[in-house]
Amino acid sequence: MAKILPFRAWRYNKELSRTIDELTSPLFDVISEKQRDALYAIPYNSIHLSVPLNSESPLEARHTITQWKEKGIIEQDPIPGIYVYYQHFALPGSDKNYVRKGFVSFIEATDWGKPDSVILRHENTIPHSVADRVEVLKATELNVSPTHGLYFDPDFELEQYMDESQLNPIYETEDYQGVKDVLSVIHDRNIIQKFIDKLGPEKIILADGHHRLESSIQYRQEMVEKQGSGGHEGFNFHLMYLTNGEADDLRILPTHRLINGINDFSREEFMKKLEPYFFIRPIENPYDITEIILGKQWAFGLLFKDETFKVRLKPEALDAMEWNFPEVVKRLDLTVMHYFIIEKALGIKGKDQRKSRNISFERNFATCLSKTIRNEAQFAIITKEISMDTVKEVCHSGYTLPQKSTYFYPKVICGYLFGSIKDDEFTLPFNPWE
Repeated sequence: MAKILPFRAWRYNKELSRTIDELTSPLFDVISEKQRDALYAIPYNSIHLSVPLNSESPLEARHTITQWKEKGIIEQDPIPGIYVYYQHFALPGSDKNYVRKGFVSFIEATDWGKPDSVILRHENTIPHSVADRVEVLKATELNVSPTHGLYFDPDFELEQYMDESQLNPIYETEDYQGVKDVLSVIHDRNIIQKFIDKLGPEKIILADGHHRLESSIQYRQEMVEKQGSGGHEGFNFHLMYLTNGEADDLRILPTHRLINGINDFSREEFMKKLEPYFFIRPIENPYDITEIILGKQWAFGLLFKDETFKVRLKPEALDAMEWNFPEVVKRLDLTVMHYFIIEKALGIKGKDQRKSRNISFERNFATCLSKTIRNEAQFAIITKEISMDTVKEVCHSGYTLPQKSTYFYPKVICGYLFGSIKDDEFTLPFNPWE
């Protein structure tokens, strides 16, 4: 059972809310150093809560939040609600205007390692990154940015209530991605109950924010061991942006791989190692490669400084894969890429790839091309987007996708609202499950 809850969000006071576009910030995993420096110069920008300066300890982060509350920089809404959040955007090469529709609420932070888990993940986490966030969560008891989860409703029953709420927005801004973000709120308890009832039987697939959710899961486990739990305390819950996975406006963009720093790298030897596994064809114009590989299984682009190739796995080569994965994972484009290109041809073993300094990730094709031309990368591997059906299939298999398989676009922004798990700020005046 997916237990969601309305909450009383902490938001900027009315005066500051007039300049909300100056107070929002990108998530910590996508923000550039230049963006960070510019936003740190704004005293009350949300980055001071979401991405504290490296020198700040968890206790200093708690002090910042306490100060903001005491000074009235942020104020808690008096009535609980669920916060409807729409993102209006376009994609290069498309005339369509997309609107990703969703809402922000608390959700029970169930342990995804158990068979009956309500929340399914599609990628693994890095332990030290989780540990850092657990310490911050302990100190601040505040969720400063929602993770992104997917529910699945082919009848789109909740959209009518969200559309109506959006007629009276709280905030409307254009963010760093060029996306128009709109926030509104639903206070009507009867309508909120419809959301709670609708998601009750659902399993949620986590689209983005695996480390943040795992930190909530670990914090919950620690608190239960320390003091026990009645199931309704704030530490049992986690802030999440929930969108309908059946919607066409849910876009997953590809994430390409940049390879650099391989000692004594020889392009000729690398290409020779690919020959037993791939059909290889040179491409005259590098800008054509994304279209050429589109829709073709196990096809990739290889961008070098002065050459571009299309490579496509020979069907019989798949039988040579020695990784012990089920068929649904083995047949993924990205599994093929990581095994045959990165392990077999480059020599970076699968177990070492997640921590390898030779592999970096880039979502922008033009950046991949320019970095290879400027010798900032030895070459780039160009990939294709993964389908929502594939994500669902892998998640329900109990396995995870290769690292950085999905990039759900656009990213949620930080600064519209914050969610407290302190009991005196979290507790509702009613039990929605009775």
